[in-house]
Amino acid sequence: MTTPKDRAVEALIVAVPETAGSALYGMLDVLAATGTLWNELTGTETGRPLIRPRIVSLSKAPFRCGNGIPVNPELAIEDAPRPDIVIVPELWLAPSDTMGARYETLKDWLRRCHRSGSHIYSACSGSVLLASTGLLDNREATSHWGYEDLFRRSFPKVRFNPAPNLVFGDPGGRIVTAGGTSSWHDLAIHIIARHCSPGEAMRIAKVYLMKLHGEGQLPYAALVRQQPHADSAVRRAEDWLAQNFRQLNAVSAVVEACGIPQRSLKRRFRTATGSTLIGHVQNLRVEEAKRLLEAGELASDDIAPLVGYENAAFFRRLFKRASGLTPGQYRRMFQPVARMSEEAAQPR
Repeated sequence: MTTPKDRAVEALIVAVPETAGSALYGMLDVLAATGTLWNELTGTETGRPLIRPRIVSLSKAPFRCGNGIPVNPELAIEDAPRPDIVIVPELWLAPSDTMGARYETLKDWLRRCHRSGSHIYSACSGSVLLASTGLLDNREATSHWGYEDLFRRSFPKVRFNPAPNLVFGDPGGRIVTAGGTSSWHDLAIHIIARHCSPGEAMRIAKVYLMKLHGEGQLPYAALVRQQPHADSAVRRAEDWLAQNFRQLNAVSAVVEACGIPQRSLKRRFRTATGSTLIGHVQNLRVEEAKRLLEAGELASDDIAPLVGYENAAFFRRLFKRASGLTPGQYRRMFQPVARMSEEAAQPR
């Protein structure tokens, strides 16, 4: 679907009670400013709105979304015109919430919009709603890294990728999913560049102090997450490793501690958690290395043996693969945040 140059792009932003108000209104505000705000701030020639964003919901009845934020939809889906683009912003969902049978009318509307040529975009957990429509089946997609296990269990047809901040589900870019919470910034910049111009996207980014998160999501992801399961042997292994992951022979030692054959424990661990046993050990070590990098000035070669690696070069490669950054890059990115938090906690 192409948009005539003499009219604004019709953008409908989906809102339901689970919607995160910050993403909903942030996207609305930024898109509504395209074509005009830069001109007003710089005193250049008068512009015109390039995107017409409107909130659409199941009905036009007012409601409150996440954290009690009021929403007054401008359109109901049954009355909405065919949009150029549809945006599903972040939803407040538990990491196990697949949306189930909720919003079947909305899901059908999203499928119809796609069939009619609309571009479909989601930010953060909005991709869970898209996945429940089937639109992401056999496509690559992303979401907040915290939903990786939900996609693995409940949407196995989706090729989930937790690393990048934007994922194109098809060569034409008609379905695009964005990653973690503030990735709606990246999505907004992409939408403006795609449907207006790269120059306008740059101007809006400057006005709102927005930037593309080229580092992706891996630096922010928690590599170790407690998975609900009923395998007592695997739980014993997880508990033992939480205290002893620094041991050089941690895998063989945990097998001995659990008292079951290594092949059996590895198989059961993968089934219960979705991770290999050695992968879990490596994730524990990288998370500890992150903590040390955030808190102090130890060089990565000094951190390696503290978290269980004699070979510092291997540790650096593993850290880069797991976090997307070198240890030095990670320290520069997150140590200022840690120091700010410490300073804020000091009595005045």
